[in-house]
Amino acid sequence: MRAFIQRVSGASVRVEGKTVGTIGAGLCVLLGVGLGDDQACCDRLAEKVRALRIFDDGAGKMSDPLGEREVLCVSQFTLYGDTSKGNRPSFSGAAPSELAEPLYERFCRQLGAERGVFGAAMELELVNDGPVTLMLEVDPA
Repeated sequence: MRAFIQRVSGASVRVEGKTVGTIGAGLCVLLGVGLGDDQACCDRLAEKVRALRIFDDGAGKMSDPLGEREVLCVSQFTLYGDTSKGNRPSFSGAAPSELAEPLYERFCRQLGAERGVFGAAMELELVNDGPVTLMLEVDPA
């Protein structure tokens, strides 16, 4: 599984002009599910996100974890785009929808995340805090 994690002061996602998820301060997660990913992989990534110490503590040092802050998670199969053989990305490394959607939903439940609509065309709006953006990847065991 792959995720881009952005520390935000706020974020929202819209589908067909309607806001389907919104948060205040916390994390915006773009989540990609790859071939071979499983529940154990999903659980490890969710725990990693929860434990990341990327929020400022009382002294202004990046040392605090997510805690009670919010999470907005959007499915993003394009994180598996491969352009090594040309300019048009291949998404053959992304898991098919019937495998990816249950893992996306599991990840969101574990973090209590607001979410987009799996497989929909979405508009994401966010205010990056910092900016702080990380890429995480967890391979199947």
